[in-house]
Amino acid sequence: MAQGSGTRGSRDCPRATRDQKAAAMQNDEGKIVDLYLPRKCSATNRLIAAKEHGAVQLNVGQVDENGNYTGDFYTFALAGFIRSRGESDSCLNRLLHEKGLLTFSK
Repeated sequence: MAQGSGTRGSRDCPRATRDQKAAAMQNDEGKIVDLYLPRKCSATNRLIAAKEHGAVQLNVGQVDENGNYTGDFYTFALAGFIRSRGESDSCLNRLLHEKGLLTFSK
């Protein structure tokens, strides 16, 4: 699942875009297999390797004015080197501010 730079999702509808649906391939036996779509760090837009164990993926839920979860969420992926440098909180604040989810920060 290529989550890239803060994609928006919902549990009610599957998160496959038209390009991802068209990316299905057939192997030598004729079975349909999916292409490997690598994740990208939302903060730096670098690829996250499949064996990188320091990377995290966060789903930030959308809530209404009463604080009830609406079913919508934003997905962010942070690479391990961002976390090891201690910059994950500032990167996440910047990403949330860019999406308009965190309005009280500068």
